[in-house]
Amino acid sequence: MGHHVNAELVANVLKVVAQPGDRVEPEDTLVILESMKMEIPVQAEVAGTVAEVGVSEGDVVTEGDLIADIDAD
Repeated sequence: MGHHVNAELVANVLKVVAQPGDRVEPEDTLVILESMKMEIPVQAEVAGTVAEVGVSEGDVVTEGDLIADIDAD
């Protein structure tokens, strides 16, 4: 079953940590966002394999934008 990870605020994508095919566990960092000079890690909520990363470094995301899809175990 796929699990969508969406942005919860307007921010810049500072760093993409996870790539498609990577195995992740809950609380593993997928991307790091930057908003108001604060770094905000976006973490996996489920264990599984990253199926898709919907952002690139330098992108601007708004609330609800797809960060990543995880094929959950």
